[in-house]
Amino acid sequence: MTDKGDAVRVHIPWRRRDASPEKKAVIVFDATSGKTVSNTFPELIKREFGDIVFQPSSGPGVYLVYYMPFKQTGSPYFPVVNYLPPKVEADPAWVESNGLKTEAWETLPEAQTIQIQARGELNRSDPMEVIATKAETDQLREDMRHSPFIVFDEDRAHPIRMTQDLPERWVERGSASTMGIGGKAKRGEFFTFQLGVWAFKNTLQKVTVTFSDFKNEKGNLLPASVWRCINQGGTDWLGRKFSKDVTIAKGEVGAFWLGAQIPLQAKPGAYIGTLFVKANGLGFQTVWVLLTVTPEAAAEAGDANPSNMTRLRWLDSTIGLDDEVVAPYTPLKVNGPSVECLGRKVLFGADGFPSSIVSNGHEILTKPISIIAETGGTDLAWKSKTERTLTKAPGAITRQTDSAAGSMSMTCVSKMEADGYINFRVALTAKTRLKMDDIRLEIPIKRDMAPFLMGMGRKGGNRPTEWDWNWNKGYANNMIWLGSVDAGLQCKLKGPEESWDLFRLTSIPDAWSNGGRGGCSVTERGKDTVLLRAYSGARDLKPGQTLLFNFGLLITPVKPLDPAHWTQRYDHEFIAPEKAKQNGATIINIHQGNDLNPNINYPFLATDKLSAYVKQAHALGMKVKIYYTVRELSTRLPELWALRSLGYEVFTDGPGGGDSWLQEHLVSHYKPAWHTPLSDGSVDAAITTVGLSRWHNYYLEGLGWLIKNVGIDGLYLDGIGYDREIMKRVRKVMDRTRPGCLIDYHCGNSFQPEYGMNSCANQFMEHFPYINSLWFGEGYDYNESPDYWLTEISGIPFGLYGEMLQDNGNPWRGMVYGMTARYYSGADPKHIWALWDDFGIAKAKMLGYWSPDCPVHTSDPDVLATAYVRDGKTLIALASWNKNSTQVKLALDWKSLGLDPSKVTITAPAVKGFQPAATFKPDDPIPVDPTHGWMLIITRS
Repeated sequence: MTDKGDAVRVHIPWRRRDASPEKKAVIVFDATSGKTVSNTFPELIKREFGDIVFQPSSGPGVYLVYYMPFKQTGSPYFPVVNYLPPKVEADPAWVESNGLKTEAWETLPEAQTIQIQARGELNRSDPMEVIATKAETDQLREDMRHSPFIVFDEDRAHPIRMTQDLPERWVERGSASTMGIGGKAKRGEFFTFQLGVWAFKNTLQKVTVTFSDFKNEKGNLLPASVWRCINQGGTDWLGRKFSKDVTIAKGEVGAFWLGAQIPLQAKPGAYIGTLFVKANGLGFQTVWVLLTVTPEAAAEAGDANPSNMTRLRWLDSTIGLDDEVVAPYTPLKVNGPSVECLGRKVLFGADGFPSSIVSNGHEILTKPISIIAETGGTDLAWKSKTERTLTKAPGAITRQTDSAAGSMSMTCVSKMEADGYINFRVALTAKTRLKMDDIRLEIPIKRDMAPFLMGMGRKGGNRPTEWDWNWNKGYANNMIWLGSVDAGLQCKLKGPEESWDLFRLTSIPDAWSNGGRGGCSVTERGKDTVLLRAYSGARDLKPGQTLLFNFGLLITPVKPLDPAHWTQRYDHEFIAPEKAKQNGATIINIHQGNDLNPNINYPFLATDKLSAYVKQAHALGMKVKIYYTVRELSTRLPELWALRSLGYEVFTDGPGGGDSWLQEHLVSHYKPAWHTPLSDGSVDAAITTVGLSRWHNYYLEGLGWLIKNVGIDGLYLDGIGYDREIMKRVRKVMDRTRPGCLIDYHCGNSFQPEYGMNSCANQFMEHFPYINSLWFGEGYDYNESPDYWLTEISGIPFGLYGEMLQDNGNPWRGMVYGMTARYYSGADPKHIWALWDDFGIAKAKMLGYWSPDCPVHTSDPDVLATAYVRDGKTLIALASWNKNSTQVKLALDWKSLGLDPSKVTITAPAVKGFQPAATFKPDDPIPVDPTHGWMLIITRS
């Protein structure tokens, strides 16, 4: 300002999109002194402008008006932001003397608005969130009064953000139907732009955009087939084509993202074509488009720069969608009703259900699995009518069996895959009215194959004599595993539609739950059987009524334990590769929220830094994996607004809130997720994504791009935001892009009410065939019993090795299961790793205390021993669960070890932080402290 005076007025044409700006405070700062100007009076605060009077405390100069101030509380990772309400603290005498409560304020000297600034580039509202005034909007409405709706064009650099307002730039530029559209594209590029459709008169139903062929002056053609509109449908995560009906409510703007895949062989030139925007019952509008194809060719369709929006085509990708085999699995061996996969064999009965399941040479069942329909106290007797193979591939076989019993028919469609998973879709149809006592699935398991149980509200460990479970929408724990280390079976009860429910069920399947009458029980039957019953209870069926009893079975272990575990040593500290190598690590995991991977689940904005880091690690013979999944997504991604235009297809609806950026730009209808404070002082704010959507197709393409262009060696998954169908594709993308990539899975203990009362090992078991290692961490109790360690933490019964996290684990007990900690949060396992190398553990055979072939036992049942056996030497890992100090003697099967007890030496090498050096004779008592243990090496003297 240049005028002197006791009070000045300023008019700020801010054109704000927030709905009630008068409910938010305005603060004036003196730029000279840096102090707040207390004598400030907001005269008029509207969306279009603000008129503010203040006292120029330092006289003429620069003053700063700060609007939308807020207070942040809560955790930095889940902040609570509240905007400060208006509060006038001006001196009443100053207000009175300047007539601020009358129209006299309009005669005060006027300060000039020089600039409207944002906190940074990310926080700018211009140009797409600078609203048109009511007068401008009304004038446009009048000018276009004969049109049923108005179409605006917008380039990809300015995503449409608002649905309730028009941007100022649109009313200045006018309708695309009168002005036409222009754009440039390279050969081979996926060219994108937008249309904004304003329903200024009526709600628009079934809005569509269609395309003509495009021709240039030489008659060259870009056919209509190169165009697509992502808002009208596409290809889902299972490769199924789908379409969407788009509705635009009266007064709102709908955004349409359009893309054209320009053929690489397209002739350069100016192509002219037409877009037709149609609304049901309201005709259409024609938009002329001039698209200039340049001689330059685009590499990878232009994907190197995410802001090009070329990657939107990834939403419809089918990458990795097939039934081929991935390592270590081998093609299925099918011999009539018998199907063999890696280490397992299933014999299907005439009704389509397994009559025999063998894993590692052990029969799991005592009788065939069956669906039992009971009416009038009698079980219906199914008779098979037809059986046929629907599809057959190296990695899967799908069969259909049709059966009948009295007035009921049953169709069983099963798909068995090369990893030992069998998916069943079972349809039961009543031909007449039926009064059913029960319809249930029965799985009779051999008792000696079911010493352990995990799932359906029961944490992992020794199986109780009986267990009961009922459906609860608050708990997504509708799966159970019964088994041993050598053989086991997981059963997951499913609904009719595909879903991936982490903590709570999207819906309870009516067929199984039957209004609360359904549930599950595990009971012992006779001497040999443990019976798993999934029942639905009594119900009346109408003629023609069909019930879908879908479920999945996974035969465990899913694969042999991988000896590469002993050389896969992780560093999570985000340090220089040279330092990680000095620590003994061979693999570095890069989490999100740092300079290399700042944006959660969108690692494409810092790839230059990440690529340089990966190259350094590779030069040292190390691998680098990154945190990259779904479930929540950074709002820094360029495609944010395109995804928002899809409604709730990708992002979940929600109450809003969270970081100020979310509230000011997304405004509403989103669910805040993880927020990460970044090194530059900004915040990476994420919002929640839908469990299964087209975003998973994008995610998979992004994974392949990162492996190919950045050189990452796989994924570190902190939680998994997708089902096994996506996980299979993940594995295929990795193996086909660059073999040797790894998937490392980390999860905190989710056996808590807020997380669905589900053990991670059980909930994610269906993903285990494609995972390389486990790191079950926060919240796990390493003081639990050995059966809990074996089932919940170790991964061994399922064919995976694990490692420890919470409080750095228990190194003595961990070694009984082949586990150490990782370099993270003060843990230092390098001394144990050194002992592994000195002994040559990678060449040893692990025989755990659970194995009948284990050659070592102790005199104390609470001190357990695992043997790592090599030719001529053996490493014994001892760990105590005894609450007191004790001394134990070793009972060794010297013959199986190939050693003479009179000619051996038993030594405990010194391992820093683990044990002192010691020597023992075969008959010596070995002292063991509570929770501690030893690593002993037995060698020939």
